[in-house]
This record gives sequence, structure tokens and C-alpha cells, in this order.
Amino acid sequence: MAEARIKNWCAYQERSQDETRIKLRSYGLQSEDTEALISKLIGENFLNEERFAIALAGGKFRIKHWGKNKIRQELRKHRISEYCVNKALKSINPDDYETVLKKVIEKKLNSLKPGKNKTDLRTKKSDFYTVLKYAVSRGFESDLVSEQLNLLLE
Repeated sequence: MAEARIKNWCAYQERSQDETRIKLRSYGLQSEDTEALISKLIGENFLNEERFAIALAGGKFRIKHWGKNKIRQELRKHRISEYCVNKALKSINPDDYETVLKKVIEKKLNSLKPGKNKTDLRTKKSDFYTVLKYAVSRGFESDLVSEQLNLLLE
């Protein structure tokens, strides 16, 4: 019964081995049975770490506009191997990444006090750093954010 339920659960959306292991334990399965079932799921292609990593990275980037640092952190929470993490991050198109970063920066710039223009922002360092901090908190690399912010302010 647990096998059929977990197969349906895995077929619904991509799952990590870690979250599948937790779900199987919630069904009351012992450690040995859990590991055997996970091996079977991998063999039958219900679980695939690389496919999961690419799906998670793509979704978090496209939908939530997360940067690579935040996506890497999320993948590590799921105990994904470094190889799969790197492969998932490489699957993000660099041009799309730059476009999303610009959108994130522009959105934050527009949310600052009304009436502020780009000249005001250049002279007031605290607002510059507010935008920089915000984009970095979204997982974007600080050097990339700083570069894009300077380009937008020119």
C-alpha cells in the first residue's frame, strides 16, 4: 500500500530523495524498508535527483525570481549532491538571469520614496545600499547586483 501511495505522490511532481524519505517515515516504514523502496523508486525513474534539482532551480528562478545563491541554498536543504546543484544552476539562461536581476532592481528602485530620481539615488548611499542589500537577499551575487545597479543609474 505504501508503495502505490508513494509512487502516486512522486508522479504528481518532482521530489527529492530526502523529502520522499520523510514521507515514507510518516507512513510508519522502518529505515531498511524506506531505503529499499527509495532504491526501487530510483530504479523505476520515479525519483531522479538531477531532474528534481533542475525543476526546482527553474521554478524558483522563473516564478519567485530567486538568484543562484538562494537556489543553491534551497537545493542544499534537500541534500542534493554538488554535481546536481551545479548542473541545475547551469541550466539557468545567463541572459534571462540578467533580465530578472534588472527587473528585481527596478522594482525595488520604484518602491523607494516617490519622487526619487536616479540622481538622488546616486548621491544618497543609503538608498543605493538598500537596493543592493535587497537584491543580494534575493540570492543574486553582490558583484553582479552592483554592476547592474550602476548601469541602471547611469
